[in-house]
Formats: sequence, structure tokens, C-alpha cells
Amino acid sequence: MAKTVLDDVYTLLLSINVVTNESEFSRDWLGRSECYMRTLRFKGTHASVGAVAICASKLQHYGHRMLNTAEHKQLGERFVGLSNACHRQINTQSQQHWMAAL
Repeated sequence: MAKTVLDDVYTLLLSINVVTNESEFSRDWLGRSECYMRTLRFKGTHASVGAVAICASKLQHYGHRMLNTAEHKQLGERFVGLSNACHRQINTQSQQHWMAAL
């Protein structure tokens, strides 16, 4: 399965010790069950728009807060960039959904 924006988010959060494992990421950053990411990988499917939206919202919230600090400005920019990538994925998935119904 191709690498997704959620993989990038998880890798970043793991590298800065915000999460300790994929289960914690699924629960705390996607609002899903602890086995969510593992299940996606097993089934070869994409994350739901809702899970990506929750992640985008959290990234945007914390990113903007960090942008207001000198110490964490660069990390804030990464969070906001990943939030924007999540929003692009949401738009792409949503468009594919409604266009398939035409």
C-alpha cells in the first residue's frame, strides 16, 4: 500500500515523542480504535475522511499555537503543512466519492 499523509504524520509524531506507538496515534490523533491503522494496512484501504479530518484539525490547532513561539516555530510550520496535506486528501477523497455517483 502506498505511503499516505497519515504515515507522514505518524512518523513525525513518533520522532518527537508525541506518541509512542501506532495504537496511541490511532486513538489520540485519529479518534479511532487502537487497531485502526493496523486494520487499514491489513485491508489495504484508505483512512476515512472523518479520521483524516480529526487529524488535520489537531495538527492545525497545535501548529498555529507553535507558530506563536520562537522555540517551536519550525515544528509548527511542519504541523500546518501536514494539516494542509490532510485537507488536500479530504478534498480528493470527497471529490472521488461524489464524482463516482454522477
